[in-house]
Amino acid sequence: MTQIPKTPDPAVAHRHRLLEGMAQAVAAKGYAETTISDIVREASVSRRTFYEYFNTKADCLIALYTAASHNALDVLRNAIDPARPWQAQVETAIHAYLGCLAQNPVLMRTLFIEILGLGAEGLAARRRVNNEIASFMLKVINAEQVGKPGDTALTADMAMTVVGGINELVLQAIEQDSAADVAKLAEPAIRLVKAVTRDVV
Repeated sequence: MTQIPKTPDPAVAHRHRLLEGMAQAVAAKGYAETTISDIVREASVSRRTFYEYFNTKADCLIALYTAASHNALDVLRNAIDPARPWQAQVETAIHAYLGCLAQNPVLMRTLFIEILGLGAEGLAARRRVNNEIASFMLKVINAEQVGKPGDTALTADMAMTVVGGINELVLQAIEQDSAADVAKLAEPAIRLVKAVTRDVV
């Protein structure tokens, strides 16, 4: 029997539209010039609806940053095949992650550049996401180290070094107006991972 699709939760739908509205408004005007009126117009919702979900436009940008970053992290997770060696898993994951970013250069610029304009709030959001990615890397690479002798596992500091390095490569591409070519950064990013993990066997 064919089931009738469930009606999406209106609250979830409204929040999603607001995040899309924020992305479109910031892409068109930049975060500093974007107003809440711009966001609700792009989202086709009322100003009252905006305040049901966010106190400020900064809150909305952080929510957008978090949602988009988690989407990219899901791409990383879905690219992993535990049956393969961790080296192959990391290479596949990096290609998938950078490919995901390259699919939307405008949103990528918003998330990598505009989030820094929020000061401490933006930096805290960026740190949370970076920690999640570094933790994911630790889990993948160190999975094969369980039960092995010696202190050869990847450390948290080493993982954060890789995450920070890849972020800087992406930022450099954005600043050079090469955001659409971010997928090409996979090769140097993979070399970075191999250099940092050369003693992890």
